[in-house]
Amino acid sequence: MTEKEVVLQILGMHCAACATGIESGLKRLDGVTDVRVSFATKEAFVKFDEDKVTLDKIKAVVKRGGYEAVERVEDVSAKRRKEVRGRMVLFFIGLALTIPIALISFLVMFPEKNHVLLALATPVQFVVGWHFYRAAYSSIRNRFADMNVLVALSSSVAYVYSAYVTLFVPDGMGFFDASAVVITTITLGMLLEDMAVERTGDAIKKLMGLQPKTAIVIQDGQEKEIPADEVQIGDTVIVRPGDRIPVDGSVMDGHTFIDESMITGESVPVEKNVGDTVFSGTINKTGTLKFQAEKVGLETMLAQIVRLAREVQASKAPIQRLADKVVNVFVPVVVSISVLTFAVWFFIYGNQSLALTTMVAVLAISCPCALGIATPAAIMIGVGKGAENGVLIKNNAVLEVVKNLDTVVFDKTGTLTKGKLDVTDLAADDRSEILEVAAIAEKWSEHPIGQAIVKKAENEGISVAEPESFDALPGFGVTAGVKGKKVLIGNRALMKTNNVPVRQLENEIEKLESEGKTVLIVAVEGKALGAIAVSDTVKEHSKEAVSALQKMGLKVIMLSGDTRRTAEAVAKQLGIDEVLAEVVPAQKVDEIKKLQGQGRFVAMVGDGINDAPAITQANVGIAIGSGTDVAVDSGDIVLIKDDPRDVATSIKLSRKTLGKIKQNLFWAFFYNIIMIPLAAGVLYSTVGVLIPPEAAAASMILSDITVVGNSMLLRRFKP
Repeated sequence: MTEKEVVLQILGMHCAACATGIESGLKRLDGVTDVRVSFATKEAFVKFDEDKVTLDKIKAVVKRGGYEAVERVEDVSAKRRKEVRGRMVLFFIGLALTIPIALISFLVMFPEKNHVLLALATPVQFVVGWHFYRAAYSSIRNRFADMNVLVALSSSVAYVYSAYVTLFVPDGMGFFDASAVVITTITLGMLLEDMAVERTGDAIKKLMGLQPKTAIVIQDGQEKEIPADEVQIGDTVIVRPGDRIPVDGSVMDGHTFIDESMITGESVPVEKNVGDTVFSGTINKTGTLKFQAEKVGLETMLAQIVRLAREVQASKAPIQRLADKVVNVFVPVVVSISVLTFAVWFFIYGNQSLALTTMVAVLAISCPCALGIATPAAIMIGVGKGAENGVLIKNNAVLEVVKNLDTVVFDKTGTLTKGKLDVTDLAADDRSEILEVAAIAEKWSEHPIGQAIVKKAENEGISVAEPESFDALPGFGVTAGVKGKKVLIGNRALMKTNNVPVRQLENEIEKLESEGKTVLIVAVEGKALGAIAVSDTVKEHSKEAVSALQKMGLKVIMLSGDTRRTAEAVAKQLGIDEVLAEVVPAQKVDEIKKLQGQGRFVAMVGDGINDAPAITQANVGIAIGSGTDVAVDSGDIVLIKDDPRDVATSIKLSRKTLGKIKQNLFWAFFYNIIMIPLAAGVLYSTVGVLIPPEAAAASMILSDITVVGNSMLLRRFKP
């Protein structure tokens, strides 16, 4: 089996039912293993066995349904604009003919009235309404009855009956106004719905538009402007102030600040120096940069974000299965109700006019389209909004799981803390002196603690000279020659071995150690100069992140491989009550399983690399600060920024998106449950309430627009 995946752009779809029909047809094609068609993105994701079916055959099935499939590499914007213009022309033709039909039907009486109406209604029925017939035929051919079938049936019943009356029943009353208004109104509604759905994808379109068209590279020692998609890995790229970065890479020369807000949502420009990573689509604000291309084309972070977001938008959430099951039986049920309605009013009440009116109204008012678009419309906006703010929802099934979360487990190192050692305290009479002495002594050290001390001194503007001698003492510290004097830096055992008294520092040392910090004593010529505390410091917004989750009613737990005292000291700073300490990486999965065994619904937050097994085991996996490899992380949710506050943002966004899906489905179900009986005339004999076909068509479109409009409220979400 040779499996291949292709993304096709679909032209000609005008409602969610079209997508379902195409999907139904492709699923029956031998060799197609998976297919997802999205009306919202106008795309089809198809997996197929190349040994059994060809891409041309897949395209042919789509074409047989009345649509056109092209590979996504093509620019179809011109074709899409032509589609929209064509629909607008049809609508205005329908409107120009429907207005006189309505006026003549209700306000004018003359002998040949029905013949005039027949002449006006025929082009509306078969020119403006032709796309309904074509789509209905394709739908039935694919063994799936959709909204197009209902529109074609309802308008045809009214038109055919009216034409029969006009030609064979003198003085009979027709319903040309009903057939014309139904077709024209629904054509307008579909146009509006299509335009509204296009707006739901604005976030992803905005991201796609960030990729610059050209790049300046150095070739043969000369600067040359080339198309951005021709940049190769290893090329040297030049970016001047105000330009967008064309590909991902590593800075070789220069210093600048880069606006990464379009990818991460972070409004403050990020400082970039030699060795730092830059990302495609971001804006260089100040200095000129020279960097080496490391990821190009579909491998850049921007391309991965767009690809993941589009795939999730096109996939179906589990909650949509209920809607799909309903849609599959919806049209046959509605047709049965319409026939029953006709039979009741015609055979029991003997009212032929009312029987036809209610039958057409039931067919016109029914709306499987609202059910079909309820979920994808909300997911389109929710996932797009997340991508705008550096929150990637990789699996839309997680939207339904997040609501059950009661526990969030954070890995400590690199997630809540910076993952690197920093000097936190200097306990000495002269802070500058002890820092200078310690930095010179540690300059040749390869230990992270020594490097942290040297970095602290350099950041304080202290010139760090070379030591005259250096000797590392594993497990104890170091000894070095500094300015002609012997310097010792290390633990109590080192001081005891060298007979250095430290009693005067004991209280300060114990205090720092109780905070989970590593304490080094600095001695010069046998006399203690003071102490330096080193620790993996907490990230700037970690406490705020923990507090936000706790306010949401979630239990926060910290998982760490550190000693219990160190872990609890960090947890105390953050306001975390429960700590799982001294847990080696291989045991993290077991700890998650234990929590799940207690009946907890767990989200695991980690860096997506060391914590991958635990993230996978959790009910919801969240990978934070994942850098450029956004597509390969284990998490259901990937947070691009290294900011723990985005954990709360991702959970809130997921909950709000699920809330919109449920609201949309409720509205779609409620609409049909209420409106179909009203259209059938259940209240007509008692209170005189009857919905005419014209109002039924308008009402049906209103339900579609309501669902899309409700989804678009998600665009107001702010992290």
